[in-house]
Amino acid sequence: MNFLNLSRRTFVAACALAAASFAHAAWPERPITLVVPYAPGGSADALARVLAAKIGTKLGTTVVVDNKGGASGTIGAAFAAKAQPDGYTMLYDATPYSINPHLFATMPFQPTALQPLSLVSLAPNIVIVKADSPFKDIKDLIAKAKAQPGKVNFASGGSGTVQRLAAELFRQKLGLDMVHVPYKSGGPAITDVMGGQVDFMFSTVAASSPLVNSGKLRALAISSPKRLDKLPNVPTVAEAAIPGYEVYEWNGIFVPTGTPADIATKLQKAVAEALHDEEVKKRFTDLGAQPIGSTPAQFADYLKKEDAKWGEVVRKGNIKLD
Repeated sequence: MNFLNLSRRTFVAACALAAASFAHAAWPERPITLVVPYAPGGSADALARVLAAKIGTKLGTTVVVDNKGGASGTIGAAFAAKAQPDGYTMLYDATPYSINPHLFATMPFQPTALQPLSLVSLAPNIVIVKADSPFKDIKDLIAKAKAQPGKVNFASGGSGTVQRLAAELFRQKLGLDMVHVPYKSGGPAITDVMGGQVDFMFSTVAASSPLVNSGKLRALAISSPKRLDKLPNVPTVAEAAIPGYEVYEWNGIFVPTGTPADIATKLQKAVAEALHDEEVKKRFTDLGAQPIGSTPAQFADYLKKEDAKWGEVVRKGNIKLD
């Protein structure tokens, strides 16, 4: 055996390991990009920007939000999936991540190209109707839908949205015949509910609770298992109509698969610390979201449940893209 060659190989390997360890220890040496696969101004974008600023502070660098919207979030997700797994690119995605594989015939990236880092937040929907609607509560709405099949309609920001599937799950659980009216985004849909052109909608807390509190909309129910502190007199769908009903809009962070474990751990820790910051918690709450924070394993488990849930709803409802 040539001990000289063996020693040389051992020395080279040790140097490479030391260099890699040093590189990781020095991370981050430049700004980190947080890809948001939705347009600026939406709830995911607003929450991502609050979190990005605090994560940057925790890591001693800048976290730059990069909006790459389009195709229900798949364009931005594909961009992040193909990025170098070096800790300098993260993806801030939302519930459509779990819905899209069941709506698109093909996806522009493999789910295995991204690994879950942390569940960030959960936000329920509110069932809204116009302020002077004949529906005083959720039972009135259900009674009308049962008595007059096909006569009650509901709005959404599009087939791939949580609002659409929350209403579809509601419809399926009760065996109702209702008409879906898709819009290009949630804003115009809310406007038409307010004006009475559409009967009802499952809407985000951030977009609709101010209108409910100002008397421009009426809230019939909440999609979370517990009532909201913001709207304590509004019952949950679960308590008023469908036991066990639960729908959230989740936000979470992913990194490209293969990101070094030590870097992923540092990122996850920074996210967790940021979500425990009092200022961040207040901003999230103001935007209608509950800050969570989780381990990668916990987030992965949550994603499996969401995938199964929405896959079944899409199949049963034969839902297609608008």
